[in-house]
Amino acid sequence: MKALKRIAAACAAVLLLTSCSILQGSGNGNSASATGTNTGSAIAALYQILKATGTIDLSNLTNLINLGKILTGANSLTGATTAFTDEFASGLIKGSQNLVNGSNVAKVLTGLQSLTSIDTSALSTAATFAATGSQPEINNSTKGVSTAMTAITTLLKGLE
Repeated sequence: MKALKRIAAACAAVLLLTSCSILQGSGNGNSASATGTNTGSAIAALYQILKATGTIDLSNLTNLINLGKILTGANSLTGATTAFTDEFASGLIKGSQNLVNGSNVAKVLTGLQSLTSIDTSALSTAATFAATGSQPEINNSTKGVSTAMTAITTLLKGLE
């Protein structure tokens, strides 16, 4: 019975500390770095595909999921603080395994931020479906996709 009470007390303490962000560190910095890392790995994956094939196949679920990660990263930069952006950039470099680096990170951030002014809703929806294993119907003639894919392709080609 004493052991059960101690376990319950420990669980309650962890929940309390977690809700007060004591165990989460700075919170924003950690999530900024993680979001940047996810975005960077997606950028690297799509860059390799674009480099090898000259195009990004929108019928490939993995490609759609990576596009969703890039769009999530881009959206996280909307109204971001300098500290968030710096942590995000650090994550970008790490996640892309230095494809994004000190000399091109500002250009990549600008490219990501430009995506927020484009209608990427069809790509975001397709990425959500792809993440569940569903095959969405999407192509370059879907509203907003051509413009968004041009911007993403320009961002990726800027890494060459």
